[in-house]
Amino acid sequence: MTSPSRRFVTAAESVTEPTLFTLNAWLSRPDIVPCHDLLMVRATMEPGRCHPFHHHPTREEIIYILSGQAEQWCGSEYRVLKPGEMVLIPKGEIHGTYNPFREPVVFLAILAPAKAPGPDVVDVSSHPEWSQLRASLGLAPCTPTSATS
Repeated sequence: MTSPSRRFVTAAESVTEPTLFTLNAWLSRPDIVPCHDLLMVRATMEPGRCHPFHHHPTREEIIYILSGQAEQWCGSEYRVLKPGEMVLIPKGEIHGTYNPFREPVVFLAILAPAKAPGPDVVDVSSHPEWSQLRASLGLAPCTPTSATS
């Protein structure tokens, strides 16, 4: 349980959580610090992995690359983001993060608000509009889970 006055979080105090997409180290969420408006997670995505097309109905998000590179989609537009680069994803915007590269990508995801009603994430990756988009451009396939998961 968080202290109402806690402001500092060390790497050792982060809350580590593996997901289908990334290894997350949570630094800011209501059970760690008394935040109301911001969530922040340091995520590591291994080569060949992805967080396929999805959206957050009640949160906006910033993804900031620390190391490696990511094929980052926001709607039907994408760019390869490198260290020091970011994308702003408006509330409800479909997006996806892909790592078809040879090294892990490490990024910060900052979302707001911290407390929001409804589902946190809505997966649309199997919808026809999104399921073939990357392949239609000749981009390498990625998978949310590894062969060992």
